[in-house]
Amino acid sequence: MKTLLDEQQLNAGVEDLARQINEAYGDTPLTIVGVLTGSVVLMADLIRKLQMPMRVGVVQTSSYQGSERGRLTINSEMMLDITGRDVLLIDDIFDTGHTLAEVTQLMNDLGPASLKSAVLLLKTGCQKVDWKPDFIAFDIPDEFVVGYGLDYNDEYRNLPYLACLDPADLPS
Repeated sequence: MKTLLDEQQLNAGVEDLARQINEAYGDTPLTIVGVLTGSVVLMADLIRKLQMPMRVGVVQTSSYQGSERGRLTINSEMMLDITGRDVLLIDDIFDTGHTLAEVTQLMNDLGPASLKSAVLLLKTGCQKVDWKPDFIAFDIPDEFVVGYGLDYNDEYRNLPYLACLDPADLPS
């Protein structure tokens, strides 16, 4: 594995993401919803840098088996009531955009006052939807990345840096 973003770079990116969000929302109370499981590390670091009053909840999605994308499933049973609230949806990575698009649609159907999204990573050139998240910490190349919450077969989430998984480690 080669390191793509080290701990200091990740911290600086999260600081910048927090600055953008703090500037956009000011003192407006915010409901933050993290997409499980990949966003847990980002969400924990990010919410400690935000200054507005907030509620924090999660929504669970699943679409990958190893490195292969399958059918998206969404479990919103753990999600807070977002009706009439300003909501920020946090996810780890925006590659094709399908997961965030479907979760956003689900959340819009629940009647928030506003809904924006923030991601740690935007994988350059992989998007299959015609919009982007509102807040992005890093643009990265089209590589399979792990660490800082992102996994491969439920491994590597605990790495304090972001690494590109060697193609030899991926099934062919």
